[in-house]
Amino acid sequence: MFDDFLALLGGLLLPLAFSPFDHSGLAILSLTLLFRSWFNASPGRAALRGYGFGLGQFGLGVSWVYVSMHDYGGAGVVASLALTALLVLFLALYPALAGFLVARWFGRRPVFIKLLAVFPAVWVLIEWFRGWFLTGFPWLQVGYTQLDAPLRGLAPMTGVYGLSWVVAALAGLLLALFHAAKRPRRWVLVALPVLVAAAVGLNAVAWTQPAGAPFKATLLQGNIPQDTKWQPESQQETLSLYADMTRAHWDSKLIIWPETAAPVFYHQIQHTLFSTLEAEAKAHRSDLLIGIFIADPAAERYYNAIVSLGQQSGQYLKRHLVPFGEYLPLRPLFGFVLDVLAIPLADVSAGDSDQRLLEAAGYPLVASICYEDVLGEESRTGLPEAAYLVNVSNDAWFGDSIAAHQHFQMARMRALESGRYLLRATNTGITAFVSPTGKIISQAPQFQRAALTAEVTPMSGSTPYIRFGDAPVILVLAAMLVIGVNRRKGSVP
Repeated sequence: MFDDFLALLGGLLLPLAFSPFDHSGLAILSLTLLFRSWFNASPGRAALRGYGFGLGQFGLGVSWVYVSMHDYGGAGVVASLALTALLVLFLALYPALAGFLVARWFGRRPVFIKLLAVFPAVWVLIEWFRGWFLTGFPWLQVGYTQLDAPLRGLAPMTGVYGLSWVVAALAGLLLALFHAAKRPRRWVLVALPVLVAAAVGLNAVAWTQPAGAPFKATLLQGNIPQDTKWQPESQQETLSLYADMTRAHWDSKLIIWPETAAPVFYHQIQHTLFSTLEAEAKAHRSDLLIGIFIADPAAERYYNAIVSLGQQSGQYLKRHLVPFGEYLPLRPLFGFVLDVLAIPLADVSAGDSDQRLLEAAGYPLVASICYEDVLGEESRTGLPEAAYLVNVSNDAWFGDSIAAHQHFQMARMRALESGRYLLRATNTGITAFVSPTGKIISQAPQFQRAALTAEVTPMSGSTPYIRFGDAPVILVLAAMLVIGVNRRKGSVP
């Protein structure tokens, strides 16, 4: 019973390691408690404890889903609570699966093998599985907790999963100090500082370099209330607002509007407002990137998009859609959701995977819309050709919850992994410029109208993560499990 409590406590502590709390050390403590609860547990008990951990982790960590459904999705209190609870109950199955696997297949392995190889590897592989299964939900992966911690230097080499492994490995090493025999314990005392020192030392490595002179960019944050954004009587006011904010910053080489900042279809204003703004942008030698929906009437499809106006014209169509927000997965099973939610434009089409890179301010860029910036592997598309990253989002759906901070934390990781500046424009925040090391250069206040300007340096070169992606980490961890399965009981204390 005590170990059951430890697992639940560990799950409740884990969200506090993420933004906006940022107590990164709690991630190591959290997994230490979970691994302790799995120690010598039966498969069923380990699964139950993993499930308890997941209830704490996701029950607190994704509680913002209720805000999105109730405050902005049109669902009532009971329906919002029920749907949020269903999501949490489902997500908790992932750590439950991890617990079952470590106890079922590795329960009789030596202590040293379990704590240093098996537990960390299974945890990260389950995170990876959660990141793509059923289109993926990579929220609350423990590697993100180290974005502002000394271990962050590993991210350009291994991506977020490498950081997750370091956190899990440190948790296993701490437990090994108490459970391993005397001889292996000496190895632990050596391995702990070596692992930390190696990760910290990587912070001094510059994987990318400037590709040209800095240019001035401006990010617009209109702070349009979500409940009025799509009302027909508010459309002209919104368009006028963004046009006026744009015209006040023609001294910038690049001006970026947030996701769906223009609350109309592209063709409706292509030859009026957009034609005028494009002519002005060319006259000032500037470029505009604008979030807007694009309709294809012939195919009866529409897309969440970014269009570029100015020196180079183009468009980017969102490739990875948000389940239940932009499309309904497994419609026969989840069709009832449409009966309780009133999300507008809830069946968007996905863009092609091989779209041409947008160009703005004289350089190619990697564009992402909203949720796409939480997917590290997909964010590699277009690199190393692109000189910087642009993300547009509308986190107004999250309200004043922890979700916007968690989302921004994941977006910052993409800058660190790629060694490039990130320019992020959102409707209500968090709008910010992020350096190639993942540090915040400047940030607009949330829930205020703002225009944020900064100098951006185009970058070239590749980090190891850009070249190889997640595959090396996943393959190494899989190999560690193979070693763990084949290691004879008693070969190592």
